Amino acid sequence: MKTILRALVLAAALLGVAKAETYNLVVQPIYTPARAQEVYAPLAEYLTRATPHTFNLVVPKNFHHYWADMRRRDDWHFVFDDAHFTDYRVQKFGYVPLAKTVEQASFTLLGGYEITDEKIEDLVGRRIVTMPAPSLGFSLLSKWYNNPLRQPIIVSSASSWRDTVEIVFAAEADAAMVPTWLAERYPNLLPMGTSEELPGAAVSAASSVPESARNEMREALLALHEDTEAYEVLVELNVTQFETATAADFAGFADLLRSFYGF
Repeated sequence: MKTILRALVLAAALLGVAKAETYNLVVQPIYTPARAQEVYAPLAEYLTRATPHTFNLVVPKNFHHYWADMRRRDDWHFVFDDAHFTDYRVQKFGYVPLAKTVEQASFTLLGGYEITDEKIEDLVGRRIVTMPAPSLGFSLLSKWYNNPLRQPIIVSSASSWRDTVEIVFAAEADAAMVPTWLAERYPNLLPMGTSEELPGAAVSAASSVPESARNEMREALLALHEDTEAYEVLVELNVTQFETATAADFAGFADLLRSFYGF
């Protein structure tokens, strides 16, 4: 009997079957903490159901804490965030991208009611609201205004991308840098320019996570759109499905972070 049990254990090990573990799933703070729980909890619940593992959702307070913790935490097992952060963690900490959203990412600068025929360069000295550095919106905006003597006044007090638009509506800023998918929902605001397209947000795994657990996570994400019980997950994430991701997909995008302290 003992021989049979040993054989079964050995067979399981050879097949790469991972024992059930508890992992942290970290998300970037593009929503308020309360709203992030609503948006990402269905994803954590789905992954717990679709894999042998349990996933604890970790929601950083803001981008300041996120950027600092990214460089010192060793318990961020899986992370779901934008292309520049994904490449940064690949290059600096050996993370492995697993799956990314099919939808690519870009950002659009939306002018408020007082903006008529102005161009991007005409906003030097005027107020542009976006989420705090080093969010993707802030990083792309910095590329447009790379002359230190010709800068807009960047208002980075927004707590979510939707909040940036509300700040423009309240006449507390002249324009907002927002994800293009969000900009399309405000036809009454003027699109002044759109960034290059980047790969969609990705889930990546720390190098400490066993390969078997990485594979289980990847397979669960790739099958997500086929699970009728998980429809709410995709709706909350505002995506249609995930596709396989590799480090090569994100190569070079970490350069967007070079101007930020701590790079």
